[in-house]
Amino acid sequence: MLAKVLSGAILGIDAYVVEVEVDIAQGLPVFATVGLPDGAVKESKERVKSAIKNSGFDFPPKRITVNLAPADVKKEGAGFDLPIAVGILTALDIVTKERLEEYLLLGELSLDGRVKSIRGSLSLAMAARENGKRGVLLPKENAEEAAVVQEIEVVGVDVLADVVDFLNGQKSIPPTRVDLQEIFRREKHYSEDFNEVKGQEHVKRALEISAAGGHNIIMIGPPGAGKTMLAKRIPTVLPDLSFEEAIEVTKVYSVLGLLPPHNSLIATRPFRSPHHTISDAGLIGGGQIPKPGEVSLSHNGVLFLDELPEFKKNVLEVLRQPLEDGRVTISRALSSLTFPSSFMLVGAMNPCPCGFYTDPNRECTCTMPQILRYRSKISGPLMDRIDIHIEVPAVRYRELVGDTAGEDSETIKKRVNRARDIQRQRFAGKRIYCNAQMTQRYLKKYCPIGEDSKSLLEQAIDKLGLSARAYTRILKIGRTIADLEGVEDITAAHISEAIQYRSLDRTLL
Repeated sequence: MLAKVLSGAILGIDAYVVEVEVDIAQGLPVFATVGLPDGAVKESKERVKSAIKNSGFDFPPKRITVNLAPADVKKEGAGFDLPIAVGILTALDIVTKERLEEYLLLGELSLDGRVKSIRGSLSLAMAARENGKRGVLLPKENAEEAAVVQEIEVVGVDVLADVVDFLNGQKSIPPTRVDLQEIFRREKHYSEDFNEVKGQEHVKRALEISAAGGHNIIMIGPPGAGKTMLAKRIPTVLPDLSFEEAIEVTKVYSVLGLLPPHNSLIATRPFRSPHHTISDAGLIGGGQIPKPGEVSLSHNGVLFLDELPEFKKNVLEVLRQPLEDGRVTISRALSSLTFPSSFMLVGAMNPCPCGFYTDPNRECTCTMPQILRYRSKISGPLMDRIDIHIEVPAVRYRELVGDTAGEDSETIKKRVNRARDIQRQRFAGKRIYCNAQMTQRYLKKYCPIGEDSKSLLEQAIDKLGLSARAYTRILKIGRTIADLEGVEDITAAHISEAIQYRSLDRTLL
């Protein structure tokens, strides 16, 4: 007695179809699972056995062999419980085979036969669509998430008995449907707003430029100046996620089981703020079977690293590839996987170890060698990838208690969107999406400057001690400032403002 049920497994953030083959033969009672199963898959035999019995079916006291094909790829998770149980019931002729080829089956079983939620249902639904299947049968808790893929039937089930009746044509379960426009409308809001930040108008301006050009930014200021508060509001002024971007982000959160309950699609820009004790594997991703890290959870959003110099040096260095390529590749003996990691890096740091080097009201107790050693914890290659440096001074009492409200996020976002539209037209067909991604070739073409701007740049490099790497960064920032104003030419005023945003390149006095 042989049966075949289609299921799926996650590899990275994508899914592939797995054939669950079940053979029941005469012999001593044995339940063997082959095809590179991990511990959770091997343990499924106890859950499956109890679930079948407690659902009112007889479990055969025979030799049962379950094969998960392809057999050369590691299988993990409890999502194979349901297809294995259905495979056994099919081999016993309790379930008919006619509809098994049309659906992927996924789900963890409890001992009483309930079908429990799984991870990665969005990716698995996409795999079903790509392989031309009619639909998926999966836990009811995951049905709305999978229903985002609208070209297939998504059938949510509660118990094993319902699956048997549905496959035998004895019960009709209506497919789950979701309104994508309604989801976007409902979920597309932020709890923070820039008008909640008192003072710091020049910092808000720098963050607006950063958002408009996709520039990475670092904020330098004493403790309590509002660096974290400002960083949390950056996603509120970034352009809205497109549907394709939302799908990419949701897939990452789905495979890690981090999707909020009753939230089938992430419609806002992610904001991730890992603690400085994080490991390189936690930041970049890793594990025996590689899983996405914080850089992938920040995909299409913001990665905020507070107390940047306190991160381990090897942890900061692994950021260089994702910042450059917008993706990260993790190689292991069994597999090599690539995860998306196109994010905006926002860093924050104190100006010195005690935090008060630039504070006019409190005395700094650090020596110059201590300050230099503290700042040198951020390597040159990483600093090369940060365009804007902005100093965040302590907020004065008068600004804290004042009633004047600053611009709200929606007003700033409109200007950012206009600037991004200009860049989208400028770089159409070039696989460049914002000014920060310009290479040297496009820098010459799109960032020409006049003699007065060149003279200003020369003076800045000579008198302020700006490094050579600051030159191209200043041109890119100047281009973004011009885009925000809606003008074609980069003027000396734009260059002058851009020079202010390279404070860490200046020689310490």
